[in-house]
Amino acid sequence: MSRSLVSLSLAVALALAGCEQPAGPQATGGAPAQPQTGGVLRVAFDGDPNCIDPQQAGNNTALNVGRQLVDSLTDQDPQSAEILPWLAQRWEVSDDSRQFTFHLREGVTFADGSPLDAAAVKANFAAIVALGARAQLAGTYLAGLESVEVLGPLSVRVSFKQANAQFLQASSTMSLGLLSPATLKLSAEERCQGALLGSGPFTVKSFEHNRLVRIEARPDYNWPSSLAGHQGRAWLDAIEFHILPESGVRLGSLLSAQIDVNTSVPVQDEAVLEAQGVPSINRPNPGIVFSLTPNLSRPPLDELAVRQALNKAIDRSQFQGVISRYQQPASSVLASSTPYYQDLASHLAYDPEGAGKLLDDAGWRKGADGWRQRDGKRLAFALDYWQATTPVLELVQQQLRQIGVELRLNKSTIGQVSLQQTSLDYSLWFFNLTRADPDVLRTVFLASGRNVNVRGPQALDQTLLDSAASLDPARRGALIQQASAELLDQGHVIPLVEAATVTAYRDAVRGLHYEASTRLQFYDTWLLRAGSH
Repeated sequence: MSRSLVSLSLAVALALAGCEQPAGPQATGGAPAQPQTGGVLRVAFDGDPNCIDPQQAGNNTALNVGRQLVDSLTDQDPQSAEILPWLAQRWEVSDDSRQFTFHLREGVTFADGSPLDAAAVKANFAAIVALGARAQLAGTYLAGLESVEVLGPLSVRVSFKQANAQFLQASSTMSLGLLSPATLKLSAEERCQGALLGSGPFTVKSFEHNRLVRIEARPDYNWPSSLAGHQGRAWLDAIEFHILPESGVRLGSLLSAQIDVNTSVPVQDEAVLEAQGVPSINRPNPGIVFSLTPNLSRPPLDELAVRQALNKAIDRSQFQGVISRYQQPASSVLASSTPYYQDLASHLAYDPEGAGKLLDDAGWRKGADGWRQRDGKRLAFALDYWQATTPVLELVQQQLRQIGVELRLNKSTIGQVSLQQTSLDYSLWFFNLTRADPDVLRTVFLASGRNVNVRGPQALDQTLLDSAASLDPARRGALIQQASAELLDQGHVIPLVEAATVTAYRDAVRGLHYEASTRLQFYDTWLLRAGSH
């Protein structure tokens, strides 16, 4: 027997109730009654997207582009966490949460005019599986896929080998957004560089690395999400995403009206923008907090004592002085805005003496220079990163120095760091991952999945799998807490700071808002022309 669902109201919506969320889709205010059509929105990124294919993308800049190009089977309300119709008008989920049957809306086409039908859904999911490791997020959402059956022109059944309760939420992400069958026949690299056509409100016009991505509105678009504020084509004619790595350049460009939106506002600019009366929106990012993840295939990070010492050596309370007012120090591997989050700060208590004892007992002794050594080798790690989080990492560097551990910081590029990650050429990986579902833990840490720790199978894996299978909210919450605690206690993750996205914009920008994964959704965004009121 199956349960017919027009929308799924997540039982964990109450978990979001205590988080700072905007009332309704957070949007810029003061708009006249009638939005205006036309104009080019200029948006600043802090780094190159690297690959703008949403099925392959793994960083925020790329996903902010990809969200505009593809539609998803479902959508997720950013406030209630409800799963709502989009390309699928309705769906059924089997009682064992292994089968998901979607019934698609009529008349939807890709940008090349081909129909978005059940066969196209099947082709997309097959293509994602074929991408393998290149489908950084999408592939993990389809782990254990057994079959995709075309039941009729607009009906498709997706079946998994095991219970997979998280899949309905995954179907709302742009990582499982749909591309035209012709696009799927192109190489992965061609798609990365912008040769892709989706069913979304915008299409790619050009992509110049480290300079500009331009996307343009589809004139025939008319199938937005049930959460959208209007029907028909997007209000904007086009969006230009300008790559401006320097925060000072982004600030100056916004204040001088050379750009309209700054998607990456660093802490030091928040007061300046406020003093200038520049409006902004913000939202805490659900999912995995900014963390260091050790590569267990690289000694000495294969030693439990070393990983535990790193966690104990960090005083997270000190981060409050260098992070945004919209952020807070991590209290778990999951952000507090994530469904089923529980405070596990006791597992992250600052204990430098305990850290020192663990290292002493493991043979890592301080030398005359204050650095810990064993067998003539210094206890040191290199960290390559691209994010605008240098003050936090410098604090971590100082705190580890106090217990005799050297952390070498190297500010790099998205492309270089991505290459290191895909080749497993790292000791510590600094990252966060936004997703409005706790299954993000399984996505990232499962040994048979993405496995950022590069570790062998453990009992933890079964806990992660069980959490994805459970339809009972109480049981799922308990399993998520168990998995989170084990990740912390085993030193598989060293949480630092909860992410929050702060976006500043010119007053002429209206209808700007975040979707559930705290990525910008520009379909309802428009520009107020001078003299309008």
